[in-house]
Amino acid sequence: MAWPQFLQRGALLTGFSHHHVAVFLLTFFSYSLLHASRKTFSNVKVSISKQWTPSAFNTSFDLPAELWSSNHLFPSTEEATLFLGTLDTVFLFSYAVGLFISGIIGDRLNLRWVLSFGMCSSAFVVFVFGTLTEWLYFYNKWLYCGLWIVNGLLQSTGWPCVVAVMGNWFGKAGRGVVFGLWSACASVGNILGACLASSVLQYGYEYAFLVTASVQFAGGVVIFFGLLVSPEEIGLPSIEAEESSEEDSHRPLISGAEDEDGYEPNYSIQEDGAATQVTAISFHQACCLPGVIPYSLAYACLKLVNYSFFFWLPFYLSNNFGWKEAEADKLSIWYDVGGIVGGTLQGFISDVLQKRAPVLALSLFLAVGSLVGYSRSPNNKSINALLMTITGFFIGGPSNMISSAISADLGRQELIQGSSEALATVTGIVDGTGSIGAAVGQYLVSLIQDNLGWMWVFYFFILMTSCTILFISPLIVREVFALVRRRQAHILSE
Repeated sequence: MAWPQFLQRGALLTGFSHHHVAVFLLTFFSYSLLHASRKTFSNVKVSISKQWTPSAFNTSFDLPAELWSSNHLFPSTEEATLFLGTLDTVFLFSYAVGLFISGIIGDRLNLRWVLSFGMCSSAFVVFVFGTLTEWLYFYNKWLYCGLWIVNGLLQSTGWPCVVAVMGNWFGKAGRGVVFGLWSACASVGNILGACLASSVLQYGYEYAFLVTASVQFAGGVVIFFGLLVSPEEIGLPSIEAEESSEEDSHRPLISGAEDEDGYEPNYSIQEDGAATQVTAISFHQACCLPGVIPYSLAYACLKLVNYSFFFWLPFYLSNNFGWKEAEADKLSIWYDVGGIVGGTLQGFISDVLQKRAPVLALSLFLAVGSLVGYSRSPNNKSINALLMTITGFFIGGPSNMISSAISADLGRQELIQGSSEALATVTGIVDGTGSIGAAVGQYLVSLIQDNLGWMWVFYFFILMTSCTILFISPLIVREVFALVRRRQAHILSE
């Protein structure tokens, strides 16, 4: 796309109303709060591990010997760590199953109700898991597993709903940069969770869960009363109607790549202005949409890597370098900072090119090098933070793009213009498949680390990043050739 065309198209962003701003902020912070409660668990793993082992290893809490001996869960911190990895796995499996279900439910029920219910219910489960059980000195592996499975199902209501709401309000113009910036909600949630956990961890890990659960519950109440799920709720035209009229009056904004290439990107949105009946598509129909399966499989590999950093980074820093848990929590923030910048910048570049896959490919190739560099980081916090930020840029950035902008693109294709209620379903499929990969990965990470060490964990990450590139390689080749043909046509026209 030529720069004047992009700037003309980007000028549409200035037409955002205060309703767009409110929707952006409410969905942003609602998912940030959900992620903050997940991050709390990863940030207090060291404290939980000590609490769940015998008194000989338990130096962080002063409990009566007879009380501790009757309630400890594991004979060693190693077994406690393995169980923590199992909890991550069961959470992500239930989260993945929930995403497939929540996407379908979200396209059929009011998105505000589903999101608010998920936030408030999840907050209650987190409170019981981390706070109430500790206050009652009640430790039970089956209870912990059951609560974390329920939490995964409830948390799964978040992402399909917020992406669908954003897709209802924000069209294709500038979607890469808007969704790239907005997808920082997960990273902001990680930062918020790390800050909240580290600020009260000195009083006990149960207070870290208490604080994040309370804030999340309050956020669910705000969503219930304040979120507008679509422009039609307040009498404004739908995003499809607006884009149809814009395309009639500003046709050059979208005709460049498609007309020159003779190729319609598989993430095109609806372009037919005809009034259509709003119906929800089936799960099978959503899976058969072009690009859904390749991106879902690629996201399974990439989310495995991204979530391994999310779940294990503070523990790795504390375990591998011997740094204090609170210091490791704060240092891990730099990975999320890199993801925020990466997602926004890469989204902007993909808007300029009107192609997503080539931008992802370049970032993922560089991610392999960044993983090699980070795995050899010295015991120096400044150098570690720098390498961590670079790694977050090249891994967190593509992960944010696939889960937000690309999912929204896939859910707004021409092929489903007669069934526009597909965003939550498609988002659930992409993120659900990603979560299955991440679930398997969390158990493998704990297993590989326990038997082979952290270096082999990084080799595993490099393998999964390479598989991500492999799954979207047909899309990469096709879109690169489309860019070359467009460039050649532009040269010939001059």
